[in-house]
Amino acid sequence: MTAQELLKTEEAISFVKETFAKELSSQLQLSKVSSPIAVLDGTGINDDLNGIERPVGFPIKALGERRAVVVHSLAKWKRVRLQELGIEAGRGLLTDMRALRPDEDYSPIHSIYVDQWDWEKHIQPEQRTVEFLQATVERIYQALRTTEARIAAEYPEITPVLPERITFLHAEDLLKQYPTLTPKEREHEAVKQYGAVFLMGIGGELSHGEPHDGRAPDYDDWSTETAAGYRGLNGDILLWHPVLQTSFEVSSMGIRVDKHALVRQLALRGCEDRQELSFHSRLLKDELPQSIGGGIGQSRVCMFMLRKGHIGEVQVSIWPEAVREKLAGTGVGLL
Repeated sequence: MTAQELLKTEEAISFVKETFAKELSSQLQLSKVSSPIAVLDGTGINDDLNGIERPVGFPIKALGERRAVVVHSLAKWKRVRLQELGIEAGRGLLTDMRALRPDEDYSPIHSIYVDQWDWEKHIQPEQRTVEFLQATVERIYQALRTTEARIAAEYPEITPVLPERITFLHAEDLLKQYPTLTPKEREHEAVKQYGAVFLMGIGGELSHGEPHDGRAPDYDDWSTETAAGYRGLNGDILLWHPVLQTSFEVSSMGIRVDKHALVRQLALRGCEDRQELSFHSRLLKDELPQSIGGGIGQSRVCMFMLRKGHIGEVQVSIWPEAVREKLAGTGVGLL
């Protein structure tokens, strides 16, 4: 790609990010706040993701060599921040999260650098329901559709493809429908059919004894029973990517654990010792608000909206030279 083409892409990326952040804030009543790149280790604040990823860590001289870690996401930090800022029920916060995940495997949609809109909203205890979760997802989806329409108006070469409505499915439904397929293959088939899907119940065991995908036990509620045979107040927003021709995750989100779900999920994962950590003990003492929240990938949304086939086309990261050479040979230029 020429320098002029790269600059045009950078301008389009900024347009996508500014448009979607504004729409999301309007839909969910969010206020923009600052956020950390690192947190102190041993507080329970950092996101453990699937529990096996290693955070980037470093000692801080001015704190007696106490160790800090670069965030994986801000799933738990945001909930503490809601309380610290005194944000009332019905409103929330939005921040630009920057993270490093060095254990991430390279792929056209994965990089060791992660940028996402991290958002969290204060809710009432009685709003911890599937109905409230779905209504929130519909608002986020409307922000995505509005953004796509504005991108298409600004860049005529882009044609809107998002369906009018997002379809709600549970991971258990996909397992029953496609029992011989892997979880990712199930997602592919469902999103190919519907165009946009919110897949619920990710993290807890399904009827065959395995989860659809991993989730940490201390932020999303994936264990609360919602109907006979169904559990979980969380899920992923999946879109059909018109260039990659596959299911494409842009967001992981959910209603957060209350103290009962936290105790249950820590026990299910065999990590009850976390109850002594700062974040967990505060939640168990009812010192933190009930909330719903999630992360929406900034580079993922830009990939989708600008019809890019590789995440390196919309973010600056570290790539193997072999990847750069291979993509350059196909006309794809990494930023």
